[in-house]
Amino acid sequence: MKTAYSDKELIKLVPGFTNNYTTINDLSIHYVSGGTGEPLILIPGYPETWWAYHHVMPILAENYQVIVVEIRGMGSSDKPENGYEKKNIAKDIYELVKYWGFDKLSIAGHDIGAHVAFSFACNYPQATSKLIMLDTPHPDSSMYQLPMLPILGASYLYPWWLAFNQVKELPEKLLEGRMSIVISWLFDNLLVNKDSISQFDKSVYSERYDNKDAIRCSNAWYQAFPQDIKDYESYNKLEMPVLAIGASGYDLLQHSLPTIANNLILKKLENCGHFILAEKPTETAGLIKEFLNS
Repeated sequence: MKTAYSDKELIKLVPGFTNNYTTINDLSIHYVSGGTGEPLILIPGYPETWWAYHHVMPILAENYQVIVVEIRGMGSSDKPENGYEKKNIAKDIYELVKYWGFDKLSIAGHDIGAHVAFSFACNYPQATSKLIMLDTPHPDSSMYQLPMLPILGASYLYPWWLAFNQVKELPEKLLEGRMSIVISWLFDNLLVNKDSISQFDKSVYSERYDNKDAIRCSNAWYQAFPQDIKDYESYNKLEMPVLAIGASGYDLLQHSLPTIANNLILKKLENCGHFILAEKPTETAGLIKEFLNS
């Protein structure tokens, strides 16, 4: 790995934060922490790492103890052969919460990280003060209705990678050494302001995903969707306050969350794509702080 993209060098660009590693469930988990106050866990999504939150971390750390966790298979955390169901990853997070000695905290997630945060709130409501969903709901049975082919004349972006990432073994053979192509394509097509993620940012992520183990594990997050959907069907309604911030994913959040969250606030970011932490970091952090302070 190029030194400039290592956690050791990246953390220098976010004053007040430190790299940390601990072992839970026989896994070495990497997390970044800083700030003081009530604890707030942030979980990144695909194809990113803790660096996805680097714009919002300092803003949130003004009032909270911010902890960004790289889940199993992500970044500098271990990459085991199995265990990528979101309910199981939520268990990893809960073991971390016990390790840190917290009784209760707030948790936020973007993309795959939103799946994990939601699963944590459902499985450990006694440990969840507030839940924040960023542009992505948890998988449910509606995912089975996604079209296999692009719809002629439709304005939406055909999410081909959801199906491609379901394939075992082939993606890592095709993409090892080439993940920068996929990562650049995703950012270029899922952003409104394409300059909000720099070439440096893309290189940070490409370095982390550009090997067989990383590709295998990140695809395993997607391959767990059928079990995630089955688990979702067993969850009780959420009673804690829930904030959902959506841009391109707002309609999905609006469709999904009211049926399972009894205390829900929905916020929409205009003129913004999927990667809201990069495109609208100040607005996103402001909405999170307002929600947590209320």
